[in-house]
Amino acid sequence: MTAKKRRNEADTTLAGLHQLLRDVFFRRRRFYYHIFPLVSALAGCVFVCFVALFLLLSSPVIHRDQLHLTLFHGGTSESEKRFVRDVWVTDQSSFFYGCSNASKKFTPAAEKTDPDRYLLITTSGGLNQQRTGITDAVVAAYILNATLVVPKLDQNSFWKDSSNFAEIFNVDWFIKYLSKDVQIVKKLPIKVGKPLTPHSMRVPRKCNPECYETHVLPVLKKKHAVRLGKFDYRLSNKLTTDLQKLRCRVNYHALKFTDEINEMGKILVERMRKKSKHFIALHLRFEPDMLAFSGCYYGGGEVERQELGEIRKRWKSLHASNPDKERRQGRCPLTPKEVALMLRGLGFESDVHLYVASGEVYGGEKTLAPLKAMFPNFHTKETLASREELAPFSSFSSRMAALDFIVCDESNVFVTNNNGNMAKILAGRRRYFGHKPTIRPNTKKLYRLFTDRHNMTWQQFSSKVQAYQVGFMGEPNEVKPGRGEFHENPSACICEDSNSNESGNPSVVNKIHDNHRDNVKESNNNLINEQARTEEEQDWTGLEFLEIVGDLGEKRLGSITDSDVGVQAKTEGTELEELFSD
Repeated sequence: MTAKKRRNEADTTLAGLHQLLRDVFFRRRRFYYHIFPLVSALAGCVFVCFVALFLLLSSPVIHRDQLHLTLFHGGTSESEKRFVRDVWVTDQSSFFYGCSNASKKFTPAAEKTDPDRYLLITTSGGLNQQRTGITDAVVAAYILNATLVVPKLDQNSFWKDSSNFAEIFNVDWFIKYLSKDVQIVKKLPIKVGKPLTPHSMRVPRKCNPECYETHVLPVLKKKHAVRLGKFDYRLSNKLTTDLQKLRCRVNYHALKFTDEINEMGKILVERMRKKSKHFIALHLRFEPDMLAFSGCYYGGGEVERQELGEIRKRWKSLHASNPDKERRQGRCPLTPKEVALMLRGLGFESDVHLYVASGEVYGGEKTLAPLKAMFPNFHTKETLASREELAPFSSFSSRMAALDFIVCDESNVFVTNNNGNMAKILAGRRRYFGHKPTIRPNTKKLYRLFTDRHNMTWQQFSSKVQAYQVGFMGEPNEVKPGRGEFHENPSACICEDSNSNESGNPSVVNKIHDNHRDNVKESNNNLINEQARTEEEQDWTGLEFLEIVGDLGEKRLGSITDSDVGVQAKTEGTELEELFSD
């Protein structure tokens, strides 16, 4: 009995223990059954909050001010390049400086000028086109061993500006500064009681020194005074180093605006500086004539087609326009909205102050509205100065253009919307005086980007803008020496100073330069070839605005003969003469 009782007690104990374990198990199961949903709900809330915060920080809103003012370098790929340094200066600018002094081989004017040879020129086009003609005229006079008579400015072109040389440039400084290079007089002297009568003729475009010696010099020896008409781009792009440096001495040192123009220009710059330490100057170039000539379409419907088509009829020799083709090939100026998107993509925030050099904008305030929305600190010479202050200049297009030139030259960053004369002259000048940033839109690639911009985030858009603009920012070595127009890329007048490196180690400087060149090559394998035109090509790339029938109000130079010029004279109505890209 005792043994049986013990077995019963053991069974009871085991049954109790088993029941206890079952109760514990089911209670814990019920606990987990209730707690798991709660934990899952909390985890889900945390995850949703994290995703919402991520989307908020990376929102593709196009007007965000989230980008820093720094310049691109590095990154995991071309599309992911980001800014890592100040955008207000160019990379390696401290290693380069302008140098235009004559070499010991350069013969001074006193030793080579023939007292019986006088060269006169008549410039063509607007202010900056005339500036190229004046610069080249000094070099032509040196080649011909002639005395240069102060150039006559074009007063019959599209701009109808009656200003003479002395009303725009400091003529006394011009003569004095160049006195060792070329003898210059204000007017032809009187010989045997009567003034010399110059023989009028022209030279072909891109005429080299041998061309002048062959075609002009014999006439100059016989007539003693020769006037070269429509003198723009009449000198070769490729000259000896000494002649190129003479070009630079004329363009960057001898040609100074009058005191009146300089003082007003200085006032405008000072007023911009009071508003902000740094500012951008934009040469917008979105006037009706410019757009009509380009043959591009900007979405204005039938009204735009009719208005611009009517203006385009002025140039009878222009081919029929193909807007889609022109835009694909990068020949259309950016709209004000596209310019603003490019600048914001490059990292300029909405608080940047913008000076706009422009004539009448097609579409007026409606066209400008997106640019002003993204850059509300919008200024022009008319908003910075009173009517009374601008009165001495407002009736003269070249003097007004000179004011814009000064402000654009002094700006921290210059942006051009076409590759015309003002853009080229300022790009070269800014390279010569320290490689200040000069942005030229890579329109061919930006066109595709703007078309597709709604299919990407703002960060993706910004990264692509930065990548596409490598090689178009005014950096040293963007263009190979000798390529492109000399006025835009005065490579013979820019010297390299490896001693400016703090370490004093030239190998370090060379390594930096090599890295920069590789960066340009990798980012824009074909861009250098696109922007660097050969000397033989006409100036069409970048929308050179030409007036095809520029001779319509001029007398035909009947004295020109084949023997005088050395080439057959072209028909006036078909010659692409007058560049309007100022």
